Amino acid sequence: MTKALVLGGGGVTGIAWHLGLLHGLQRAGVPLVDADTIIGTSAGSVVGTLVASGADLEAAVKVQAQEVVAPPGRSGPRPGQWMATMAALLDPSIPAREARARVGAMALAATTVDEQKWLARIGELLPTREWPARDLRLVVVDTADGQDVVLTAASSAPLLQAVAASCAVPGLMPPVTIGDRRFMDGGVRIGAGADLAAGASHLVVVAPMAALSRDRILDEMAATGAAHTLLIEPDQEALEAFGGNFMDPVRRPAAVRAGLRQADELADAVRAAWS
Repeated sequence: MTKALVLGGGGVTGIAWHLGLLHGLQRAGVPLVDADTIIGTSAGSVVGTLVASGADLEAAVKVQAQEVVAPPGRSGPRPGQWMATMAALLDPSIPAREARARVGAMALAATTVDEQKWLARIGELLPTREWPARDLRLVVVDTADGQDVVLTAASSAPLLQAVAASCAVPGLMPPVTIGDRRFMDGGVRIGAGADLAAGASHLVVVAPMAALSRDRILDEMAATGAAHTLLIEPDQEALEAFGGNFMDPVRRPAAVRAGLRQADELADAVRAAWS
């Protein structure tokens, strides 16, 4: 029996909801954190690194639950840039890799925070700079040609750069340099990366932004051939807790509480899929 846990993208609120959900399930006797394979994309790469490194989820939840004062300036995606990105990625007339390459060009041309500052910001979220011994797979996309890449401990990429690249939302954060290439958010791949769990017998996918690509995620899950599968997504109350800006840190306490609540409601269903 092989268990795979897939953690999808979802920004700041997605990280909080992920952590609340995982801790709540662990508290209910359903330790998804004991997965044999952990696959993380974007926000899921941060949470996946915490899980694979054995971080204290209760402590992480307490951090997320702390009230945050709204930062000055813009903290969310620029509407025009975000709409152009999603329009390209979801246009069925454009081959997927070509669409990702177009978004990569947008990402390279965008004015964002300095790459070193972005790395420092991600570094504050990680408990370690070393790849954990467990099977952790982080999804990124090459800005030059739209190729999706899975980074692991066997890759030449440092863990910090791998996570920062997987979280580098086009137009908001800078693409991250790894070797002689620059990589952006694995979420540009669309879906949750569940297809990368091929061979697992038990598969649970946690996807804060499942509403954007639910059918694709379900197709990914079916492609693995796993006998036991479950997709966990935010319910309406959780989506309201997230608000309209997935990068808003003020929403973290509400998002983590939503994750804890859903864990209690979903514990039996998750237990059935995971056992």
